[in-house]
Amino acid sequence: MLNRTDLSGYELLHNARLNKGTAFTIAERQTHGLEGLLPPSVGSIELQIARTHTQLESLDNDLQKYLLLSDLQSRNETLFYAVLMSDPAKLMPLVYTPTVGEACQKFDHIFHAARGLYLPITARGRVKELLSNWPQKDVRFIVVTDGERILGLGDLGIGGMGIPIGKLALYTACAGVPPQFNLPITLDVGTNNHNLLEDPLYLGLSRNRVRGDEYYAFVDEFVEAVQTLYPKCCLQWEDFANFNAVPILERYRDKICTYNDDIQGTAAVALAGIFGALRISGQKLTTQRFLFLGAGSAATGIAELISQAMVLEGMSITEARARNALFDVKGLVVKSRTDLADFQKPFALDTAPVSAFVEAVKQLKPTGIIGVSAVPKLFNRPVVEAMAQLNQRPIIFPYSNPTSRSECTADEAYRWTDGRAIFASGSPFPPVTIDGRTFVPGQGNNVYVFPAMGLAVFATEATRVTEEMFIVAAKAIAEQVTQQSLDVGLIYPPQSKIFEASLHVATRVAEYIFDKNLARVKRPNDVGAHVRSCVYQPVYGS
Repeated sequence: MLNRTDLSGYELLHNARLNKGTAFTIAERQTHGLEGLLPPSVGSIELQIARTHTQLESLDNDLQKYLLLSDLQSRNETLFYAVLMSDPAKLMPLVYTPTVGEACQKFDHIFHAARGLYLPITARGRVKELLSNWPQKDVRFIVVTDGERILGLGDLGIGGMGIPIGKLALYTACAGVPPQFNLPITLDVGTNNHNLLEDPLYLGLSRNRVRGDEYYAFVDEFVEAVQTLYPKCCLQWEDFANFNAVPILERYRDKICTYNDDIQGTAAVALAGIFGALRISGQKLTTQRFLFLGAGSAATGIAELISQAMVLEGMSITEARARNALFDVKGLVVKSRTDLADFQKPFALDTAPVSAFVEAVKQLKPTGIIGVSAVPKLFNRPVVEAMAQLNQRPIIFPYSNPTSRSECTADEAYRWTDGRAIFASGSPFPPVTIDGRTFVPGQGNNVYVFPAMGLAVFATEATRVTEEMFIVAAKAIAEQVTQQSLDVGLIYPPQSKIFEASLHVATRVAEYIFDKNLARVKRPNDVGAHVRSCVYQPVYGS
């Protein structure tokens, strides 16, 4: 790798990993030919952070703030992470959800600097060659998308690259995974978004999406190239359409170190929310019954992880799955339906069809409803009031992203249940005050899971990511919620303390990795200390 002495002058100032900007000392400026290229005043990184916050506050909208931070990442990576870590609760929504959704939608119009790798299907047979163009030769994490199902916004083609970029930024900002080991990738197999295909500014392949054997052969070549070039790499699949996401995960999960955050990360954060909710209600997991609005990979992923957690508490897998019901655009998922995908069938109920969600609530009497439909307002007043009639403390989790796709708002959930709802959402909502009592809605954000999972894998050089690792992560998240937080309805650790929360989760997962002999490195005497020793700190080197 380059160090600062390899570069000088203008080149050094334009190397994002080595640049210190106005924090270069007088001696460094003289040594590296920087005199005259910077304003004469030398400032600390603390002053640079303060200046960046001032710049952010002067901007009118969140997309402009996203662009400012993106530009900062392109020219001074250390300062970028120092800024994010200085106020994660405030800045995470700017570099990821919900702002990243708008950035992906407008990707081709706001593009100004390349980041990561773009692998078009036209390069079949040469994927390894293209991967080799990446300058870092020890890649430990790849977040990859094909852009087909970006958040709840659908097919955004190559614009989906904003998701891997944002996710990997949070790997570092929220858990200290060293950024030099991270690589965002987009597999460009075309797009079926007509507006993009008609847009002359579109940056991807202007063709319809490739399907079937050709698609999977391309993915196979990509995975093989990653394994050859980066044998210690963990592959995180992100925002693939359900019909590709599930088979891709099944194809590789037992062969390489890999996971799908939409399926497994979402499941873990939902399970963590349930564990937190049960601390409020005082009930047991095995007495719960959940109804999902949505029956895609996120819904089945959550349902399966809940089921596996119930099994660990003594229930059979068949009984557990029967307590997790799915409802989609065609109604309740029941065995008599002929349109079910294989991954939905384990949760199909042996009962009569139900076409209205509120009727499914009344019939099944769930203790919790979980929204992963990407369709807003479907947790309407009759649905929420029905949940309140059935439960003293109904669990209401509208998890769809971004905010505009949420199945209901925090205000609606609390007001329609007279403040009895145990609420968490996928995107942030402000506190709600009812009759003098203030409720703080939790955000069931995957950021509680994937950065910590990444740090655990990095610290242990794990060979696999298993399902039970996500149950361990969920429990580790929930056990950090204080009674003070529970008293105001907050069932997740505060995002202002996300870094410490991530280190706790990473330590628990790392302990599991060592216990199950999945690590490539020798178990240290103190796993927590070892995890912390691997953490990146955004400070300037000499």
